[in-house]
Amino acid sequence: MRIKLLITGGTIDKVYDELIGKLVFQQTYLIDMLNRSRSMVDTLSEVLFLKDSLDMSDIDRALIVKKCQESDTRHILITHGTDSMVRTAKLLAKEVNNKTIVLFGSMIPYSINYSDALFNLGVALSAVQIKEYGVYITMNGQVFDFDKVKKNKEIGIFTLL
Repeated sequence: MRIKLLITGGTIDKVYDELIGKLVFQQTYLIDMLNRSRSMVDTLSEVLFLKDSLDMSDIDRALIVKKCQESDTRHILITHGTDSMVRTAKLLAKEVNNKTIVLFGSMIPYSINYSDALFNLGVALSAVQIKEYGVYITMNGQVFDFDKVKKNKEIGIFTLL
């Protein structure tokens, strides 16, 4: 089973720039994460863009949909910022059929100690292999149906609606 990994940015790929005192994008860390976790899953990665999900446009979301529709694999992982992950998942569920799509990200960048990034990647890799066709979000050790989840900003985790 080959899994397509679409990379769109989000906190998972941010690093702290000490000169400006902010989290920024330099590159994706997903290949490093797969290697570090010793993953033996057959993946094909593609960087679509590196953006905070609050900065994603309708054009960006249309590109994600198009890439999913055009993919020759039926198993797709998408890195995504957590703030608008549910919005993108709803659009994918409406526009893409006969594929298992799992969106995931992190609350703490991979580049920072005690990040949840590797754990979330592991859950997402497992979920995309065992779930039926549909759109899912994996965060905090859980697999959610796209339409039954929300980001709870008060406690910093994803929860059921």
